Amino acid sequence: MEHITGAKAAIAAVIGCLTALWGWFGWLVFAWVVCMAIDYITGSCAALRAGEWSSKQARDGLWHKLGAVVAVLVAVILDGVIGIILANIPALTLPFDYTVFVSVLVLVWYIMTELGSIVENAGALGAPVPAWLANAIAALEARVDQAGEQLGQGEDSANRDV
Repeated sequence: MEHITGAKAAIAAVIGCLTALWGWFGWLVFAWVVCMAIDYITGSCAALRAGEWSSKQARDGLWHKLGAVVAVLVAVILDGVIGIILANIPALTLPFDYTVFVSVLVLVWYIMTELGSIVENAGALGAPVPAWLANAIAALEARVDQAGEQLGQGEDSANRDV
């Protein structure tokens, strides 16, 4: 029993250290990376089960994931540039402290996309998947899309109900 308590304490310490190092944004990135890995593995398994697996499709999936990484990096750079602009141009102010926003939207959108794909893969593997789960993921993804679309619009559209 002491080993289990020690293992729990060690896991809690590691998670605490990582949270102090990464913060909530780091855990969001971690969740996205885990979702990408699960999607790739379950997609490959579903293709194998259907007898449709090919190395070309597997490579295309990896290229797709690389493109997503590049898009997230662009969002992180954009957040950094916005932060620099806001810190150095006194005429530009926001009613809140700006740290990250665009990259959070992009990451959450990609996480929702990966979760939707994982649910599809689970169904292709033969698991019963409740329709409401896929619908909930699609609805969340649509809300993130709406928030992203409002990002570049004026204050009038930002005050409308989404």
